[in-house]
Amino acid sequence: MVTELERTLGDEYTHANVDISGGHVFAPIGGHHSQGHQFTRHVSAFRRATERAITLRGGVFATGHDFKAVDSHEASAGFDIGTGPSRQARRTHRTLVDMARVVVTGGAGFLGSHLCRALVERGDQVVALDNLVTGSVTNIEELFGAGFTFVEHDVSNYVWVPGPVDVVMHLASPASPIDFERIPIQILKVGGLGTHNTLGLALEKQAKFFLASTSEVYGDPLVHPQPEEYWGNVNPIGPRGVYDEAKRYAEAMTMAYHRHHGVDVRIVRIFNTYGPRMRPDDGRAVSNFLVQAMRGEPITIFGDGSQSRSFTYVDDEIRGFLALLDSDLNTPINIGNDNEFTIAQLAELVIDVTGSSSEIVHLPLPVDDPTQRKPDLTKARTLLGWEPTVQLREGLERTAEYFSSLLG
Repeated sequence: MVTELERTLGDEYTHANVDISGGHVFAPIGGHHSQGHQFTRHVSAFRRATERAITLRGGVFATGHDFKAVDSHEASAGFDIGTGPSRQARRTHRTLVDMARVVVTGGAGFLGSHLCRALVERGDQVVALDNLVTGSVTNIEELFGAGFTFVEHDVSNYVWVPGPVDVVMHLASPASPIDFERIPIQILKVGGLGTHNTLGLALEKQAKFFLASTSEVYGDPLVHPQPEEYWGNVNPIGPRGVYDEAKRYAEAMTMAYHRHHGVDVRIVRIFNTYGPRMRPDDGRAVSNFLVQAMRGEPITIFGDGSQSRSFTYVDDEIRGFLALLDSDLNTPINIGNDNEFTIAQLAELVIDVTGSSSEIVHLPLPVDDPTQRKPDLTKARTLLGWEPTVQLREGLERTAEYFSSLLG
């Protein structure tokens, strides 16, 4: 498609240089384009020719969107959305593992923002895409500058990133139980269409593809702890099925692209991760309990609290991501913490960490809520040399500090 567009419009349109030194970045967020006649001419010509896509140098193709300027307080002046140096130029002085151009979907979310920071800190160039349904620019504003680009875009629509791309990391997806009922269709679309679109980008760019999957593919497990070989016990038509099945489908599509097209893939199955930048109202146990305890409100446990989880601090999770990314493993890998706690134990620990006087109350257990969840980390330890290091109390203390600053 790029070749056809270039033939139709010429290089000056499809690779237009957009001057954002005045502090504006263009991003597909609905609304209308509003930054100068020259750029308007490029947009109009491109839309007349295609009626479906626009490209910015260093930006994305985005079907069905108008473009709107994002002000400099959201994207700092001097922000560079260029295509970056050629793949050969980047490899002249450093290896691909040392330095790469990485596209991260869901880059403004909880996990995505931590991943973007880790990639930038190790010297990679990062292009973050996020529609900000659950993410926030606040999570990534510290990264704006050389080596980091943000574009507001829904990857359920067509995605194109000009220039070389070495890695596509697909993290985009709401992952909180409250979102399963609030935006179920969007979750299914980003798991299906979003995975298809980003795999297509990886195929075209001959890039490595990294899928952020989940322990939810195991459902309410009948095997404990859960090894990667376990196929799971999932209700496909229950309220949690929109997330569980979206991720199972995403894994199937990822492996199909690997087998049929030869795409070099990685699949991580994430277990109950927590830490700074979680949404205070996202409905997960750690954030719920901490916020309730810090406000002196009753801590609400669903069911009798005997259901168990294994909680992974975000720094450990991101280390696991990078270890998997830099490996040669093409099959799913569990990354989590295998220290298991009941939900009741978590609530008591939160009360102790925060010094709260909150009481504990019990509410009915949601439909299909798993009774137990614990990763088998044999592969992560033996094949990646990775294991979690942050204990639950320490992680809760760090997360409580974050929520304290957020809640005031």
